[in-house]
Amino acid sequence: MWFEKWVIHRHTIPQLSLESGYSVRSLKNYFHDYLKQTPTFKIFPSERVNLLIDGTYFNNNLCLVLYRDNTIKFTQLYRLTNGEWFEEIKEDLENLLTLGVQIESITCDGHPAQLKAIRKVCKDVTLQRCVVHIQRMCMIWLRMHPKTLPGIELRRIVSKLHLIDNELKRDYWIVSLIKWHKEYESFINEKSTNIITGRYWYKHKAVRRSFVVIRKALPNMFCYLDNPRIPKSTNGLESFFGHLKGHLNVHRGLSNEHRKNFILWYLHFKNK
Repeated sequence: MWFEKWVIHRHTIPQLSLESGYSVRSLKNYFHDYLKQTPTFKIFPSERVNLLIDGTYFNNNLCLVLYRDNTIKFTQLYRLTNGEWFEEIKEDLENLLTLGVQIESITCDGHPAQLKAIRKVCKDVTLQRCVVHIQRMCMIWLRMHPKTLPGIELRRIVSKLHLIDNELKRDYWIVSLIKWHKEYESFINEKSTNIITGRYWYKHKAVRRSFVVIRKALPNMFCYLDNPRIPKSTNGLESFFGHLKGHLNVHRGLSNEHRKNFILWYLHFKNK
């Protein structure tokens, strides 16, 4: 009980000492014994799982990749690694299917390794790109005050992306994007060339990059309109990651191994 409070409720050891009657030293030894172990993690076989996949990074090159059932708010699988890698994500998805998790949809932020693994293992599963991630990245690239008219107009279009909640709004939005492209296609294709080496680069990188990202993601951006069970963003996972990091930061001074096991115990208690 006290260990769970320490992990989940941000209680410090001195606070728990006052509450429990145990000495600080006893609690430290007790908690350290727990942190030497890893909890038993269980997968919950279920139908029509709307999966969220995302990774978050910690110090010392540590990456946590989560596979979370959005409907029941249950972490089906995790991986502690050093990055988001195709082979690992592919293996995780295969394991989920083997263990009886029937995936209806997957929402992800579009990391190349994620997309490649999903298309390899879950060909018939609905893929939803995180709309908030696309919008956020494009707004960063286009900046608060774009210096060109095409940039200003594309930013205005992108700023409405999160408001799309029905097919009519989607269609109007896509039409506005198509009109923008027809008008400014030559602009985003403008190149500068090095006359000595012959190498070229696009002059308006930020505007072009934003449009290309949207164009590639477009087939998988609005699946949530056809099925209300499908989350349109990975915001639920990002919020979960934020809380996890907040709890971990309360307990600074843990060794790398204890930090890893703290994360696993946090996931374990959150699934209870």
